[in-house]
Amino acid sequence: MGHPGSVAHPASPAGFAAAHHGAPGGPPGGASVRFLPPSTGPQGPHHGHPGSPGYPGEPDRPRRPEPDITRGAHRTHWATVPFQVVLVTVVFIALPGPLLSELGLGWLFLATVALACGTTAFALLSWWQSSFGLREDHLVVHSGLVRRSSREIPLSRLQAVDVVRPLLMQVLGLAELRVELAGGDASEIRLRYLRWETAERFRAALLAHAAGLSGSTPEAPEAPFYKLPFGLLLAAMTFRLPVLGATMLFLLLVVAGFAMGEPGVLGGAIPLMLGLMRGFLGPLTRYTDFYASLSPDGLRLRYGVFQARMQTVPPDRVQAVRIVEPLLWRSLGVVRVEANVAGYVGERQMDSSTLLPVAPRELAYALVDELFPGTDARGVALHPALTGRPRDGALGVDEHLYVARRGRLCEVTEIVPHARTQTIRMSAGPLARRRGVAEVDVDTPPGPIRARATGREITEARRVVEGMAAYGHDARRRTPGPERWATRSDTPAADD
Repeated sequence: MGHPGSVAHPASPAGFAAAHHGAPGGPPGGASVRFLPPSTGPQGPHHGHPGSPGYPGEPDRPRRPEPDITRGAHRTHWATVPFQVVLVTVVFIALPGPLLSELGLGWLFLATVALACGTTAFALLSWWQSSFGLREDHLVVHSGLVRRSSREIPLSRLQAVDVVRPLLMQVLGLAELRVELAGGDASEIRLRYLRWETAERFRAALLAHAAGLSGSTPEAPEAPFYKLPFGLLLAAMTFRLPVLGATMLFLLLVVAGFAMGEPGVLGGAIPLMLGLMRGFLGPLTRYTDFYASLSPDGLRLRYGVFQARMQTVPPDRVQAVRIVEPLLWRSLGVVRVEANVAGYVGERQMDSSTLLPVAPRELAYALVDELFPGTDARGVALHPALTGRPRDGALGVDEHLYVARRGRLCEVTEIVPHARTQTIRMSAGPLARRRGVAEVDVDTPPGPIRARATGREITEARRVVEGMAAYGHDARRRTPGPERWATRSDTPAADD
């Protein structure tokens, strides 16, 4: 793979076979570790994450038998009904409620009771009429009361599966299952709410079907890849120029306000405080208890305190990767890894694009080589721009990857495999042509990565575009699609 000691890639036939037969593997860094065997407890196989049911060292607790989630039709948890009633009632009291309170608290009480009763009846009937289930390798979802909706989706289009647990859902033992499909923003399916164990088992069944296996196939084991220490996360979130600058300005305004006796100066500190909460406390709580692992069914990420989340990205769904290294992080030797993941669009794409929020640089490149098997991202030779300006960065291409690096205060390395490129462009305006330079753009599915190399000599840019087009055609001819990856034949496709 290009990194000694890295875990066998889970999407490859060798990695799949090794994982299901317990063959030894090791994480980057050379530490010996083997694929975790699935638990054989009453709840079936588990992912092996500390704190999960069936994990070694956790006491076995008796649980009531669960229905077979792979057969028949199922409904979401009954708690969905009271949640909807409470939400509608709270919104009513907060908005039109004050207007009715002017007529008297009695009228407000009667209106609230009538609304709650009507909402309960509607939500209960709607819940009863809604169902979901598996039919062969299709996900079937029926919903709606007044306007019925029936969706039948082939799971070969599945892009990612997330299990999300807000704080209240964690207390109640519930979870929301989010299924991302190819087809844009309207294709997302949310199942609110399921018992946590049910959501986990249904997630495993969906991933098994997407791989071409039976939905009753035991959940694939996983190999630990990286656990983010909280101290490193705290240091990385602190040592960022925007955070440090906002903190210093906030303290300056507070001191100036008290020293000069001008309370109005403190009004400027409020936006800074809110910005710090969003830019510092938000990522800190979001990525606390971050844990990444590799499995035959894809990359698994678990993180979050107030909203615990388990994100599973199936093999071959990552389209491009970038490694971000802010200036102050270089002393810590850490970077952030982001990706364009097929299926996520809009706000969900930005919300789910981070694969490693803070990780050692060597480990980040090891993950890139795992996501794109057979590559060596660090081994791609980079050539500086013709202009010699650092902001124009460097560009490198080999038979597998396109790599572009730019930035001085924040160095960004963008990596795109040729098999994932959609379009390749060379462009140059009138002034650029007079200077003899052009830029090269590589387009991938939507996401934070916009692979671009500027300041290239025109002849070099043309050679890069033509070479990447040939590499891309050859890579797509040799690379099978991501559908039913566990049972497909990996023989090269025939020439057009």
